[in-house]
Parts: sequence; structure tokens; C-alpha cells
Amino acid sequence: MDDVLGYERRRVVVSGAATGMGAATVGILLDLGAEVTTLDVKPVTAPVKAALEIDLRDRASIDAAVAAIDGPVDALFSCAGLPGPPFSDVDVMLVNFVGARHLIESLVPQMPEGSAIATIASCAGMGWQLQLATWMELVTSDGFEAGKAWCETHLDAITGVGGAYTASKQVMNAWVCWRAAGLITQGIRLNVLNPGPTETPMMPDFERNAPGGADLINAFTKPINRRSTPEEQAWPLVMLNSPRLSYVAGHAMHADGGWFGGVQTGAVTVPEIPEG
Repeated sequence: MDDVLGYERRRVVVSGAATGMGAATVGILLDLGAEVTTLDVKPVTAPVKAALEIDLRDRASIDAAVAAIDGPVDALFSCAGLPGPPFSDVDVMLVNFVGARHLIESLVPQMPEGSAIATIASCAGMGWQLQLATWMELVTSDGFEAGKAWCETHLDAITGVGGAYTASKQVMNAWVCWRAAGLITQGIRLNVLNPGPTETPMMPDFERNAPGGADLINAFTKPINRRSTPEEQAWPLVMLNSPRLSYVAGHAMHADGGWFGGVQTGAVTVPEIPEG
């Protein structure tokens, strides 16, 4: 494949690489000629340079994985995530934000000027701007332990927006937009992708736990009226981290089939979420 996106021989790291969007991202990057290191709590079978085990709930596990990664790191794709139940609220916050943030910040010293980071949030995090007064203390907390402690002592705030999954995605959006301003002064771009409902191995958990089940999930696919594939989310991630997008930083991209724009303009109606 022609090196249009600039990944030939670039050294990249992908977390959450075993399944779903992360696995799809790895496949695209390998096709583009990148040298890929993967991180996951599960085995990764793709033919990558190195497949390292990591548990984003555990600072020591993150630090060990980072120590095993040889720099430089030209691009980091933060794709790991938990859906909510059966995992605890704190575990969801750790994997989806606190641990992901610690991994990113720990790899920043190995990232040269011109490198890039892309994280995954969700369209479920829409409206994060209205919650900044709640989230900025966590966003600006100093490191893994402080972030974990905040989550443990603010479970009411986490459940108040609909649970840890929604909270973690709002916080990730807020952190990316806040932190990107500092990283770009070092020549490192940071952006976030907000996918709509996507057919990944986490989808059955969403369907089991969402009030209204699959019907509610499908209501968030308007106006395109279908769920996305993992590849349809992986390509925007790959493009966000491409050196061709050298002036794009602090951007919250929506890959949701028109949902965000439709809601903002009234062309799409936000569904009523059943109680329970």
C-alpha cells in the first residue's frame, strides 16, 4: 500500500489491541508498514513487533509495560476500554481514563516532535462541556494514585451522569481538550475519537445493561440507522495520528453516522432513556 498517510517504518503503540477497534487499528497499521507494539490484558495474535501484557487498573503493570517499550514512539493509539457492568465503577474509570492517562503521560518522554496520540471516548460522552465544573478536578489530578483516589471518593458524581462508562468518556473528552494545549508546545498532537454504537465484543454488555437494551443502543444510530464496524472507527483513529494531519490538535472527532450534528441542530431527537 502506498505510504499516503506516512506510517511506513513509523513506530507505533496500540493499547486494547486484542479485539474490536484496537485490533482493527493494528491490522490497518501493519498494512501501512508501521512497526507495531501492542498492549492488552488479553493475548494479541497479530504479527506485531512486540505484544506486551498490561492491566490499566494497576499502575505497576502500566509502568512495567512502558519500561519494555523501546523508543521513539511516533504514534500512540489508546483503544482499551471497559463497558460498565459487570465491572465496578472504579475499574471502569481506571481503564477508560486514569490508567489510560497514566500510560499516555508515561510514554510522552519517548515521543519526538511530530508524534501524535489518539484516544477513544464515545458519543455517550456528549455534553461533557456542561460537566466541566464536576470533572476538572479529576482532569487536572496529579497522576494515577490521585486520579484513582478522586474516583473512589466521588462515586456520586460518576453515577450522577448515568454511570462510570458515560463519566469516563466525558472525562476523556475534557482531558484531551485540556492537555492538548500543553502537548502541542512539545510538537505532540493529542486528539480524541467519539464513536457511535459499534459492533465490538463489548456490545453484548451494552445491550444487557442499557435501560431499554438493544432498542436504546439502536436509537443512538440515527440518522445512519446502522451500527458501525470496528474498521470504520479504526480508520479515523489512524488518520488522526497521521503526520499528514500536522495542524490538528485538541480535536474531538465524532464518527457516529451524523448523530452529534443531528442532535445539535435538532434534526435528530435524543431518545428518552427508560428508568432502571
